[in-house]
Amino acid sequence: MRRPGHLVRRWVSSLSRAEPSVRDMDWVNSVLTPGEREIWTTMAVADRRHSIVVARRFVELAPDAGRTFVAAALLHDVGKSASDLSTTGRVMATIVGPRGARFATYHRHEEIGIEMCRRAGSLDETIAALSGEGDPTMVEALRAADDI
Repeated sequence: MRRPGHLVRRWVSSLSRAEPSVRDMDWVNSVLTPGEREIWTTMAVADRRHSIVVARRFVELAPDAGRTFVAAALLHDVGKSASDLSTTGRVMATIVGPRGARFATYHRHEEIGIEMCRRAGSLDETIAALSGEGDPTMVEALRAADDI
């Protein structure tokens, strides 16, 4: 299993049902395009909060990053919504792997999220960052922000 400490922290934070703060929502709305906001809101509340934490860490690691890269940080897990798994289901999918349709969908969340972003009209630079093919400094900062 990859990054067990990170996964445990994600699980603990997923127990809260608190919505992101008004301040955080104002920031998200200033970064995402209308299409990106639409798909971002399909994420579970814990995933939305996590995406904000990752995006804020990303900005600390890459303060000169433009809007498209910050959007990628906010949208990096958007594909997880396609699996429609509960927190317990996600834990099970992580442990047992891509067995069954929903677990397989969960394990393909990155590619699904990229396609969702394409359909939402995300710019090529955002798509490249999500697929790991963009500016290497920005891609590495995004990965690091998610792994902290």
